[in-house]
Amino acid sequence: MLPFATRGLLLRAFPSRLLRRPGGAFPITLAMTNTPQTQTSFRTAQVQGLKIFYREAGAPEAPKLVLLHGFPASSHQYRNLIPALAGRFHVIAPDYPGFGYSEMPDPARYPYTFDRTAEVVEEFLKQVGFTRFGAFLQDYGGPVGFRILTRHPDWLEWLVIQNTNAYEEGFTKVWDGLRGAYWKHRTPETEKPLEAFLQEETVKSVYAHGHPRPELISPDNWTMDVHFLDRPGARRVQLDFFYDYRTNVDLYPKWQAFLRERRPKTVIFWGQDDIFFTREGGEAYLRDLPQAELHRLDSGHFAVEDSLPHIVEKMLSFYEREVR
Repeated sequence: MLPFATRGLLLRAFPSRLLRRPGGAFPITLAMTNTPQTQTSFRTAQVQGLKIFYREAGAPEAPKLVLLHGFPASSHQYRNLIPALAGRFHVIAPDYPGFGYSEMPDPARYPYTFDRTAEVVEEFLKQVGFTRFGAFLQDYGGPVGFRILTRHPDWLEWLVIQNTNAYEEGFTKVWDGLRGAYWKHRTPETEKPLEAFLQEETVKSVYAHGHPRPELISPDNWTMDVHFLDRPGARRVQLDFFYDYRTNVDLYPKWQAFLRERRPKTVIFWGQDDIFFTREGGEAYLRDLPQAELHRLDSGHFAVEDSLPHIVEKMLSFYEREVR
């Protein structure tokens, strides 16, 4: 049975939704209560000379939770998750430099790498007072977050993994062009095929692939992403990140050792038909985190789009049971 506090949070999180509590025979009706704490604020901070946009909700005295976004998205991907969790946590979700509403300096003079991005996010977290938190890592959020957490293991209270790769077997065949050509020789010829990943139809397919009910995926997602990609220089930014992704693979052994040695309390949500990452990539975490809780979702890369109630329920119950 869910703890009373958790059931109360769920009642405030979703309108007109029926969930069946574990071990119980009757449904719980969820109703939305809009409070100042669950409302999302939209803010900016100056970090290393850059304007960093972020979303924030929840009481400042509540346990802190950081949401780090993926490609080709921004903190917009958490627009529904943030208010659903804000009744229990102080939630924050930044846009990386070059993504969303954060500043996008000219890629000819600014290095768009995961190392630099992690440095900016790390400094941002210090500025806003997030130095002890739970971390929700999705896609690019893994490479950014793991860099920060391996430098500051004492910052991590608990970990949420959602379709972010840290294992060799996690790559689908979509990566073959990157790994077989682009990472070995970055030339206009090897780069040209990758430009397709930055066009509207492909961006849309990243959201729709593997989701059994595509009608639950808001077109606002790819409309917003393509809007930002259409800015001058924005596709060059993303190609720089594609090339730099090879540095993440080199760090996989370090991240795996971190998980194995620190054993953070971890809950994993894995969309089983992700266009980028295999099912085996999700299972691989259990080698280093045998006590982790793994939820295999009938979903794709952006599981919060169609599995939000399940993810929120399991996150809240996991926190109350294992962390609090």
